[in-house]
Amino acid sequence: MPSSQAPTGRETAPRRPGVLRRTGEWCARHFVTVLVLWVAALAGLQVLQHAYGGDYSDDFSLPGTQSQNGLDVLKAHAPQAGGYNAQVVLHDPDQPLTSVSDQVSTAVTDLQKLPDVLSAQNPLPPSGSTPPPPPDPNTGPLSTDGKTAYITVRFSVQPSTLDPSYLDGVDDAVRPLRSAGVTVEYGGSLGELARPEPSDRTSEAIGFGVAIVVLLIGFGSLLAAVLPLVTALICALCGLALLGLFAATATFATVSPTLATMIGIGVGIDYALFLVTRHRQNLVDGRDPVTAAGNATATSGHAVLLSGCTVIIALSGLWVSGIGFIGKLGLAAAVTVVTAVAGALTLVPAVLGLIGRRIDRVRVRKPVAETVPAPEGAEPGGWHRYAQRVERRPWWFLAGGVVLLAVLSFPLLFIQLGHIGDGADPKSFTDRRAYDLMSSAFGPGSNGPLTVVIDQSKVSSGDRAALADQAQKALTGVPDAEVITPLTATEDGDVLTATAYSVAAPQDERTTSLTNRLVDDVLPGAVSGYDASTYVTGTTAAQVDFLDIVSSRLPLIIAVVVGLAFLVILVVFRGLLVAVKAAVLNVLSIAASYGVVVAVFQWGWGGPALGVSGEVPIESYVPMMMFAIVFGLSMDYEIFLLSRIHEAWVRTGDPRASVAHALEITARVITCAALIMVSVFAAFIISDNIVVKMLGLGLAASVLIDATVVRLLLVPAVMTLLGRAAWWIPGPLDRILPHLDAEGSEEAPARPPVSDA
Repeated sequence: MPSSQAPTGRETAPRRPGVLRRTGEWCARHFVTVLVLWVAALAGLQVLQHAYGGDYSDDFSLPGTQSQNGLDVLKAHAPQAGGYNAQVVLHDPDQPLTSVSDQVSTAVTDLQKLPDVLSAQNPLPPSGSTPPPPPDPNTGPLSTDGKTAYITVRFSVQPSTLDPSYLDGVDDAVRPLRSAGVTVEYGGSLGELARPEPSDRTSEAIGFGVAIVVLLIGFGSLLAAVLPLVTALICALCGLALLGLFAATATFATVSPTLATMIGIGVGIDYALFLVTRHRQNLVDGRDPVTAAGNATATSGHAVLLSGCTVIIALSGLWVSGIGFIGKLGLAAAVTVVTAVAGALTLVPAVLGLIGRRIDRVRVRKPVAETVPAPEGAEPGGWHRYAQRVERRPWWFLAGGVVLLAVLSFPLLFIQLGHIGDGADPKSFTDRRAYDLMSSAFGPGSNGPLTVVIDQSKVSSGDRAALADQAQKALTGVPDAEVITPLTATEDGDVLTATAYSVAAPQDERTTSLTNRLVDDVLPGAVSGYDASTYVTGTTAAQVDFLDIVSSRLPLIIAVVVGLAFLVILVVFRGLLVAVKAAVLNVLSIAASYGVVVAVFQWGWGGPALGVSGEVPIESYVPMMMFAIVFGLSMDYEIFLLSRIHEAWVRTGDPRASVAHALEITARVITCAALIMVSVFAAFIISDNIVVKMLGLGLAASVLIDATVVRLLLVPAVMTLLGRAAWWIPGPLDRILPHLDAEGSEEAPARPPVSDA
């Protein structure tokens, strides 16, 4: 394969300062104006968000799926049965609930009067009548011992989307029962509405605290440590306020602000750190503060701009899923990335201009900027010696990194995607307590019943009895079904319905198998020979449909995100093998982080220590979110390291020495930046939300693996082995692609000639 020739050196053709340099110098010189504008923007956005911002909810539909179509059929033919159901679970450990039948009847009547309630089912037999024998197996609504029951309440809207004040009416309705000593818990989406308001302040405080310690140890200067944190916080608050305004016009998931906070603070600290590090080195080199800030913005700021664009491109790839819920999660994270980039390019230079040469005045140890190569004859530093080891034995470092990634990735082979049910929530949540009561009295499948729907509106009245008999026989003895109730017809006779209860919990693989078996095999066979349509609907069925969609589109999202990132690296660094290497190594590092998540949550290795009850499946959209986020974030370190390798390669023409040089001067800042981002993400593991825990651990593991195994082992080893070939690009392709620099510079560098092959 032809390779590029070595460059002959740096040409010194002067050029007019670029936009980024002029922006950085202007902001540093007019720091008062810039700071006032940022403070005004922060205050104004907060006021607007509080006045006009929207709420977050998990109310989303999957148009065109069989579960949604089945729900639409129920709404058309049986409105009272076609809503969204939730359970009000009752339990009295001392006596049967029939002793408080009057209070139960009163509660049911009052629940029916609430807004958005279609119906409420009394679980007790009529007063004075003989209770019928419980079914075998007993799936409710009254337990065999009569001490546990559930009121099924059907809503016209998803209960979790209602205002929390709605619970006041529910509490009033069940107050007589609680006064009589009955335990009352809210299950399903009504219980989700009753969960405590999530707060990220503790996680943010922990992340910031660890970040301060890392920065103080890494760089020694108090102002240099605090500056990235303050600017990142301001940018994140602006982004969250913008997200709140967007939420007034579209529905964003409840996890959106938490996700945006995680990403916004993480990248905001990283981006500011890159600029501050370069700025301080410029001061050491003798530049005045304004020129130093401008140079940092033109160089590291250029890398920040490219990194931010790559993160946004990767997050935008989530729209390929075709699911608005997931696409908006990517949009939520992208909002704070945009504000982080804007802050790095304007707010950070302004603060640097304000501080001037005083940035290292308050110190806890001798301040250091970038690690510069040791002078000739001097004792080399630790990173220099490490870089030399990589240069001498690249195959050993490559093999060690690959083996480590393979071990970490192994659990990925056994990944089980699904939905995390209420049984994994803390016992302080009412929906978790309702889940436990239901499981104990009626079996785990009672928490996720499946509604079977047969639309026989096109079947003649004379054939409907035969169809019902055939369908009922087909629904007998279905594997993984604890019981399927007899089919009943709606009032208009056009629809047959039944309820299927799984032998396992809603998030169990057997429940997913039961749902798919009913949809794909049992129900089509049940109506064979008749012009009837069949569906399986309900919350659990919708979750299974969501899982199927996500699983089928995940490969496409991976292909799109990897392809876009490949193009970015190719355009910036003009090296075909460099771009291939970046894509492959990033995929390997993400696979390793997936393995960590599977081991902790699905296998239960340490899950209880994180507040997770038992083994849980991997939430269906978490791998998709992790891939887009991590692939984008990994480009921060990729571009930062490769830009220094490329800079040295252009200057010296020595590919092996260029790798060692870049590793030596970037290892400190990459390590510190990674530790900060890991601490920010890991702090969210203390959240009560299992999905947030999963994302926090997954993102923390990803960054740690990427910044250590990949950036400090695999990238230097591969780049050393590739040598000159790393920067080879076919001539025709080089002429087609636009030309971008990874980092700006004062002079126009001479690029190595390219092969015309």
